[in-house]
Amino acid sequence: MDSALITAGLPIALAIIMFGLGLSLTVGDFARVAREPKAVTIVLVVQILVLPVIAFGLVTAFGLPPLLAVGVMLLAASPGGTTANLFSHLFRGDIALNITLTAINSVLAAVTIPLITNLAISHFGAEGQLGLQFGKVAGVVALVLVPVVLGMLVRRARPPVAARADRPVRVFSIVVLVAIIIGAVLQERENILDYLSQVGLVTGLFCLLSLTIGYGAALLLRLSHAQAVAASMEIGIHNTTIALTIAISVLGSTTVAMPSAVYSLLMYPLATAFGVAITRGHRAAAPASATGSLRA
Repeated sequence: MDSALITAGLPIALAIIMFGLGLSLTVGDFARVAREPKAVTIVLVVQILVLPVIAFGLVTAFGLPPLLAVGVMLLAASPGGTTANLFSHLFRGDIALNITLTAINSVLAAVTIPLITNLAISHFGAEGQLGLQFGKVAGVVALVLVPVVLGMLVRRARPPVAARADRPVRVFSIVVLVAIIIGAVLQERENILDYLSQVGLVTGLFCLLSLTIGYGAALLLRLSHAQAVAASMEIGIHNTTIALTIAISVLGSTTVAMPSAVYSLLMYPLATAFGVAITRGHRAAAPASATGSLRA
């Protein structure tokens, strides 16, 4: 990747994407927390506390090298993306809950990403190769939070502008994600097969565990099926564009970016298969439940 693209292009691209995310959000999305506190709390607890623990357990169990381990932890710290809303819609999830969670996570990520990444850098002994000092932490906060707030302000002042910009920004985000993945893979082409062998299974397991725990925890705590679908997609589908951009442009390491790049390739088929499985399971359970009620 060209250094100008890394130092300037990627942060600008991510800022545009986060601005576009802000265009789809309103203050009402945050206000819904008061109406759905249980669902929101469950997902946030899993995302902020449980996922990093799962990621840490996987990288420790598989003995990943320090830079790849930091990359997995950075991936775990990244929030759910707008793609989660699409998957939730496809499998009849609670879209309003997804939007609320996306809004809250976009704000919290400005704190959780630097915190978890710094802890991972310190624990895995990568200080000599990486550094997320205060200046860079402030940069991450500005990169994630400021564009979201600006987007929300534009939506409030000019709703038609926000509506027209929604689709172009979504297309742009997909193009950027693909470009980052291709660029990172090309730069590490001599080591890519080794990286795939090292993090392919870890990231695949992390994705499936995230989806399963999100869905299972929601049902266990008596949320509706639609809310459980929304929770699983929000927890299992990460905004890997954020993780990739921070790895490459802030930390300056394509190796740290590899877990997110591999995850980006795996999460779409895995989330699709998971969505089909839980949808079929719910449809099969519904008639059985109805039959049981009739017999009773």
